[in-house]
Amino acid sequence: MKQKTILIKNAHIVNEGSIFNGDLLIEGDYIKEISQSISAKSSNVHVIDAEGKYLLPGAIDDQVHFREPGLTQKATIETESKAAIAGGITSFIEMPNTNPQTTTIEKLEEKFDIAARTSAANYSFMFGGTNDNLDEILKVDAKNVAGLKLFLGSSTGNMLVDDPMVLENIFKNTKLLISVHCEDEATIQKNFQQQFDTFGDAIPISYHPIIRSEEACYLSSSRAIKLAQKTGARLHVFHLSTGKETNLFSNKIPLKDKKITAEVCIHHLWFSDKDYESKGTLIKWNPAVKTEEDRLQLWEALLDDRIDVIATDHAPHTLEEKKNLYTSAPSGGPLVQHALPAMLEMYHRGVISIEKIIEKMCHNPAILFEIEKRGFIKEGYFADLVLVDLNNPWTVTKDNILYKCGWSPFEGTTFKSRITHTFVNGSLVYQNSKFTDVKAAKRLTFNR
Repeated sequence: MKQKTILIKNAHIVNEGSIFNGDLLIEGDYIKEISQSISAKSSNVHVIDAEGKYLLPGAIDDQVHFREPGLTQKATIETESKAAIAGGITSFIEMPNTNPQTTTIEKLEEKFDIAARTSAANYSFMFGGTNDNLDEILKVDAKNVAGLKLFLGSSTGNMLVDDPMVLENIFKNTKLLISVHCEDEATIQKNFQQQFDTFGDAIPISYHPIIRSEEACYLSSSRAIKLAQKTGARLHVFHLSTGKETNLFSNKIPLKDKKITAEVCIHHLWFSDKDYESKGTLIKWNPAVKTEEDRLQLWEALLDDRIDVIATDHAPHTLEEKKNLYTSAPSGGPLVQHALPAMLEMYHRGVISIEKIIEKMCHNPAILFEIEKRGFIKEGYFADLVLVDLNNPWTVTKDNILYKCGWSPFEGTTFKSRITHTFVNGSLVYQNSKFTDVKAAKRLTFNR
C-alpha cells in the first residue's frame, strides 16, 4: 500500500557518474533527502533495508509500442506498463502507429485518457506525422507531449512520410522534437523484390538484413540529418542498426546542446545476424539486426557518446503471427521487462559500467526530451526509483514473462541481476515479483 514516508537505508546509490553508499528519504511523490545516514523520525516511516542492493533512477524508455487502441490482442497499455515496471522502467513514451493512428489531437487525447486509467508507469505519447496532417501537428503543445514521430521507411497506412516537400515543411514549421524511423523505402522494395523473385513468400529470415540493408538505413538517416541541419529542426534518430550510421553523429558537445541525437535499442546491442539461425523470426525487427561488426560498432558509439540513449522499441506481436513465413511475419518484439537486466548482464561481462547504463537509460532520455524532474536521483525530483540485486540470478521462462503476447526473445536466458523493488512517484508499486495495488503513474511533463 501507499506509504506517506519511505526510508531506504544502506543502498549503493547510482547517480550522475558516481556510486555512493547512503540513505534516501521519500515523502509523498518526491525525494525529500539523500544523505550518508538518515534516521526514521516516527513510527509512520516505512523503512526498507537495501543492504547490498543498488538504488537506480527509474529507467525512461523513449520508444515503445503498447498497441492500444485497436491492436489489444497483442498488448495493452496496462499489461505492458506492468511488464515495464517489473523491468525497472518507470516512464515510457509510446508511438503513434496504433489503430486508429495518433495523427489528430482527438486521438492523442484518447490515448492519454486510457493511460490515465490503466498505466502502471508514467506515460507520454508521440504525435504521428503524415503526408497531410501539418495543420494538426501545429496544434500540438510541446509542453505536454513528448514529440513528433515520422516514419521515413516502411510503415502501414498513411504513416509513411515520403513527400520531400511535406517533410521539409514539417521540419521547418514544428517546434516539436522530431523522432524518425530511418530506412529508405525504394532501396528496401528493390532488395525485397530480388529475394521474392528467388524464394517467394519463404524468404529465409537470414536475408532480412540484406533486404533492410545498411544502404537503406544510411541513405535515409543521412538525408534526415541534412534536412535537420538545413532547417534547424531538433532531430532524434531512433534505433540505429549499422556501424556506418554512427559516424553521422557527434560527441563533441554536451547532450543538452545537441540538435541532432541518436538512440540504439537493446536488440541491436545484444543480437547479431548469427542469431537468426536459432531465433528465426522472433528477432525480426525493422531496422533489421545486422552483423556482429555492426553490433560492435554500435557499442563503440554508445560508449564514446555519439549515441545518446538506450531504448527498447518494445513492439509485441502474438507468437502465432511471428511464426508465419517471412513475408507474413510482422517485425518487432517485446523487450521492456528484460531491457535493464540485459544491460546489467553486459556490465557483468565488462562491456559497460553501471554508471554508463544509468546515463543512457535514465539521465539522457530526461535531458534529451526535457522531462520535468525525472531521470535522476536528486532531492526535489519525483521518486521514480529501482532497487536491484546484482547477484540474484534468474532465468527467463514462460512462467515469469509478463507481456500479454506471452513470449520473449530472451526466453532461456539467465540474468545475474534482479529488480527487487520499483517505486513510481514515491509509491512502492512492485516488490519481489509482486505488484502492489497502488496506482501512482502520472502524465509526463516537459520543461520547454
